[in-house]
Amino acid sequence: MSWPRNKTDRENRRNAAQYVRMSTEHQRYSTENQADAIQRYADERSYKIIRTYSDASKSGLRIQGRAGLSQLIDDIETGQTEFGTVLVYDVSRWGRFQDADESAYYEYICKRAGISVEYCAEQFENDGSPMSTVVKGLKRAMAGEYSRELSQKVFAGQQRLIELGYRQGGAAGFGLRRMLIDEAGRTKGILSRGEHKSIQTDRVTLVPGPADEIAIVNQIFLRFVNDGWSEAKIASDLNQRGIRTDLDRDWSPAVVRQILTNEKYIGNNLWNRNSFKLKKRHVRNDPENWVRAVGAFEAIVDANLFDAAGAIIAARSHVLSDEEMLDRLNEVLEENGYLSGFVINEAPKLPSSGAYQNRFGSLLRACSLIGFKPDRDYRYIEINR
Repeated sequence: MSWPRNKTDRENRRNAAQYVRMSTEHQRYSTENQADAIQRYADERSYKIIRTYSDASKSGLRIQGRAGLSQLIDDIETGQTEFGTVLVYDVSRWGRFQDADESAYYEYICKRAGISVEYCAEQFENDGSPMSTVVKGLKRAMAGEYSRELSQKVFAGQQRLIELGYRQGGAAGFGLRRMLIDEAGRTKGILSRGEHKSIQTDRVTLVPGPADEIAIVNQIFLRFVNDGWSEAKIASDLNQRGIRTDLDRDWSPAVVRQILTNEKYIGNNLWNRNSFKLKKRHVRNDPENWVRAVGAFEAIVDANLFDAAGAIIAARSHVLSDEEMLDRLNEVLEENGYLSGFVINEAPKLPSSGAYQNRFGSLLRACSLIGFKPDRDYRYIEINR
């Protein structure tokens, strides 16, 4: 039922909804504290809170993934409301949108439907006056700037941890294990698959795994470099011998290539190859922007052997002209009937999907050049680019 719009009902319209948001799971009592402050504000102004919209452990950078705010906006736009006011703790809880106009847009949707938004902990009344408009605009910009500054600080902190040799997430990989270390540098034990540190000050580093796995890793490099085996042949041999990956799966050419190209096997800690800052878009960073700590872990593969494997893989990609890469891609399309990143990585005659992305700008564009159009409409990718 939508709220009546006549003057008498407006005078009696004291029902309100509250919107609360906390950014991370560590802010355990954040929503409760917000709700308490909002309730005091409501009591002082004779509001009756009849509905709560909540987003727990959700970033305020964008509306995607925030079911609470999305539902609030949807209810207001469809007239499914019995309240005339939305109470929010402060401007930053409404959102830390990088574009202040986006924050204003969602508030305008409420205003257009005759529903006001009030910020309970702010020093200004959101009454539409010139002063409140100026202050609110400044607060929105400050909320966005806070996230930008925090992102830079977090990045600097993560970079420092990488340089100290600590692992920032991800599985250890075949032949390696994750070692838990306390803040004093003392080892606390190996983390099993799926286990995570429970104390914030603890760190994780990589150590050599079982001797049999280390031997297999070195065998992969030797057969690739010295014997000229392809990734597909190596994967087939490992599967025939009943050897499983670290994730207890069959080997594939793509998994073999990951081992052949990952610097962690020579002891390097590598980070920031891809980034997703402020949840804007995924970016494949240039190698000069990668964060690399050389010798951070104990190597299980000789550096010269690793470099030789890398040279073979690089030469295999660079010797092909654009036309040759597309011809081979077309051959794989005819063999399989469709294309995907997985199919390309699995095909022994093709460079990696990343090589196609680097050469042609995107995998989608490379496919379009040979006349392949996926069933799903991916035009939005090119529009975003």
